[in-house]
Amino acid sequence: MSLVPFQNEPLLDFGTEAERDRMRTEVEKVRAQLGRSYPLIIGGRRMQSDNVFLSRDPADPGSVVGEIAMGSAKDADAAVQEARKAFGAWSRVAAWERAALLLRAGDILRQRRRELLAWLAFEVGKNFDQADGEIAEAIDHFEWNARQLLALNQGKEIQPIPSEMNEYRYLPLGVGAVISPFNFPATLPLGMSVAAIAAGNTVVLKPAEEASTIAHQLYRVFEDAGLPPGVLNLVPGFGPEVGDVLVRHPDVQFVAFVGSRAVGTQIHRNTSGLVDGQRQLKRVMTEMGGKNATIVTLSADRKWAAREVALSAFGFQGQKCSATSRLIVLEEIHDEFLEAVVGEADRIAADAGHASENRAFGPVINDAAEKKITSYIDAAPGAGRMVRRGTAKGNHFITPTIVDDVAPDSPIAQEEIFGPFLAVLRARTLQEAVEIANGVEYALTGAVFARDPQELDYVREHFFVGNLYLNRSSTGAMAGVHPFGGYKMSGTGPKVGGPDYLSFFLQAQTITQKLRYPWE
Repeated sequence: MSLVPFQNEPLLDFGTEAERDRMRTEVEKVRAQLGRSYPLIIGGRRMQSDNVFLSRDPADPGSVVGEIAMGSAKDADAAVQEARKAFGAWSRVAAWERAALLLRAGDILRQRRRELLAWLAFEVGKNFDQADGEIAEAIDHFEWNARQLLALNQGKEIQPIPSEMNEYRYLPLGVGAVISPFNFPATLPLGMSVAAIAAGNTVVLKPAEEASTIAHQLYRVFEDAGLPPGVLNLVPGFGPEVGDVLVRHPDVQFVAFVGSRAVGTQIHRNTSGLVDGQRQLKRVMTEMGGKNATIVTLSADRKWAAREVALSAFGFQGQKCSATSRLIVLEEIHDEFLEAVVGEADRIAADAGHASENRAFGPVINDAAEKKITSYIDAAPGAGRMVRRGTAKGNHFITPTIVDDVAPDSPIAQEEIFGPFLAVLRARTLQEAVEIANGVEYALTGAVFARDPQELDYVREHFFVGNLYLNRSSTGAMAGVHPFGGYKMSGTGPKVGGPDYLSFFLQAQTITQKLRYPWE
């Protein structure tokens, strides 16, 4: 089976009136669906639960987006058993048939794209400009993994010898648990689930509670594309009750997780031992956030850099693992550049409003996030010079905070805040700036703005992050173009959207057939 070469999904243009009209229509269609009930989906069956989570619009907490049936430990176990039953048949479906299903699903998502943008606006407060990049990447996951699957299905060449036929091929692992966060509620669960399913595995998906309505829309995409029951099971639930069961379950062969460092490290601990009935050591993939730095040198295009820094720090209210949360500026240009960044932050904050209106600045996800961010704001005057103090405006709106002259070892320069909060640090030299940038426990993304080729060569060799961006924002990875994943406490490193990613969900097998002649 051959396919046209992979191409990234083009972005929509919300600058045109025609596109804005289309989105207004989709927003009203989705608005009419708010407040519906969503069941567990186990083995293709819809199942109710006595425990219900009300997923609320973060910009309007009185508005219920969806009533989500929450799973129990018993439901998690049932989902694993259904996934185990489905594995036998799904793992033997021809690779080209699995690839064809992925392509159908990608096309269905493409057709429902604007509807999904509206769901993201209502459930997680992500505006169309931010959300469209996510949905485009989600479509890319289907297209990219279909092609990667067909390539890996051919196996790899190994050294031949005259008296044998030897084959090196890949097999699926089995049942996997996918645990995803709220901030990229389409591309992150899909990035993990699509690759796992493409490889012939079956999956139990536990989405973030705050993004469970979107997870149900994604399930419909798979279902309408013809995915057999039990291959994907949807079990929203609270981490201690559902997540722990999935992670520890003896029949779960792999765990793919994106979320906080605290939860990711706990998953590592919980999967490192053996439980009764376990017959295989678990594979674990984690992506646990970042404390990403952007360095600006004297040779930088400062106007361009200021715009990119502000968008990276405050786009989607800073709720991205790749967001710039530390700005390191060389002293000679510090004052001038900081003034430009503050101006850009003011511009973004001035366009605050509901994501369904495609406003530039919206709410953080919930009360807990607001409380955490405001605690850092309250502590900031003791850590540096408050240049722009964020304020809570109600309904989870918190304006951007910028703190200058922060010490490299300060908590606001070391800990992931996950909100519209930027710590600014000074450096005397590029070498010192890189040393500061590397001086945290995370290593996910980083950016450097410089036009001097020698400076760019230096950071290539010395700035240690999973994704290093030169003269562009530290956010906005595209499948196939910017394979994404970090090191150190940012995660275990498999690069989603990269040529090696699908291999995590596969295991290699060697088959040898001895050639014997009749007279032997």
